[in-house]
Amino acid sequence: MAVPRPVGRYVHERRFGVLRWGGMCTNGARGTAGAGDPRDHGRVPELPEVEALAAFLRASAVGRVLTRADLAAVQAIKTFDPPLSALGGLEITRARRHGKFLDLDVSGVHLVVHLARAGWLHWRENLPTAPPKPGKGPLALRVHLDDGNGFDLTEQGTRKGLAIYVVRSPSEVPGVARLGPDALQVDRETFAALLGGRSGQLKGALTDQTLISGIGNAYSDEILHAARLSPFKMADKLSDDELVRLYDAVRATLTEALERQVGQRAATMKGEKRSGLQVHARTGLPCPVCGDTVREVSFADTSLQYCPTCQTGGKPLADRRMSKLLR
Repeated sequence: MAVPRPVGRYVHERRFGVLRWGGMCTNGARGTAGAGDPRDHGRVPELPEVEALAAFLRASAVGRVLTRADLAAVQAIKTFDPPLSALGGLEITRARRHGKFLDLDVSGVHLVVHLARAGWLHWRENLPTAPPKPGKGPLALRVHLDDGNGFDLTEQGTRKGLAIYVVRSPSEVPGVARLGPDALQVDRETFAALLGGRSGQLKGALTDQTLISGIGNAYSDEILHAARLSPFKMADKLSDDELVRLYDAVRATLTEALERQVGQRAATMKGEKRSGLQVHARTGLPCPVCGDTVREVSFADTSLQYCPTCQTGGKPLADRRMSKLLR
């Protein structure tokens, strides 16, 4: 199959856009997700899930020979040299993570994947030998190993963002090259300096992969809740005590999530993530710390959840767009 040469830059991190109304339902219940619902409900892969997938592949795929890779979604492949066929017949020697990118080292040729919002890895035993039909269903890529097993990379929904790269070095992937320090490796002094130089809100700072890599929408909500900080507080206005609380919350939240995830099979990781969330994707439910109602602010293509009592002095965050509508 001829693979078109990619044109332009590919950006896989969603940025906070124009505010739109999306708070708690009037009856206090959680809203129903529709096709345009910006909430991810805790399903989007972030640092703990991608690291757990890498650990799973280290146990299940490293040491095996990759016999074939079948592309089912042409739009998912973002590179053309080396070709996808270059992976065939090579031994998988390493599996690791860069931010939220998964990197499979296949004897010096790297298969790098960004799962975006709705992508996932499914381990398969006794894969069918017939190649999949392109464009049918959520399947993007099927990887065959020499023992008959392998894995599928899939992406649900109509908004496609899953990206696959075949490169000689992970640094050839634009998103990897732009990554800031890893959220679980950055030291306290560097963390404070990065935030001190950022003139923007904390929520956006934590999810900016060029500033600190690995944290996405769900865990940024969880981190800010654990640190008792408003998502709208300015990053460069934190006191020394607030910086300490935030840094400690980053370490604790991600470490605890990773401990829950590592050792899980790929099929159970998403459920494990959702079971550990305190505020994210829990709009309208009681905060497990104080009992207040978890609230939400929605943006053009994402949303955040928070506890007013724990994070904003008991005051709900204002939705500026709704305020304008009520004037």
